[in-house]
Amino acid sequence: MALLPRTARLAFLSTPRSYSAAAAAGASPTSPAPYGGAPPPAMSKTAEFVVSKVDDLMNWARKGSIWPMTFGLACCAVEMMHAGASRYDFDRFGVIFRPSPRQSDCMIVAGTLTNKMAPALRKSVTHSSS
Repeated sequence: MALLPRTARLAFLSTPRSYSAAAAAGASPTSPAPYGGAPPPAMSKTAEFVVSKVDDLMNWARKGSIWPMTFGLACCAVEMMHAGASRYDFDRFGVIFRPSPRQSDCMIVAGTLTNKMAPALRKSVTHSSS
């Protein structure tokens, strides 16, 4: 239910449903028995306010996340791999490493830039979106 938009969640929660024991008694043995408990309570205005504010906060956090492209040149590239691995896990903070310059917001050049690699770096910078 977390993947649905907020309006779909509210519509799902506010849809009237009927729950009765009589419907369960007439059910066939091959079909599953319907839920016979009490209907869920409707969301209050306070709950709707909290859900909308949490959604606003999550959207703000997603908008501010950085998508870097790593340009690993030496042993520093191994450290960038460690930063994206499970111990440090930059994904928790919204930092998602991208493979191409067009998908990234910034470029991290990790290591010593030599004369042979300078044209490749220059080419990557010209292909970036900004």
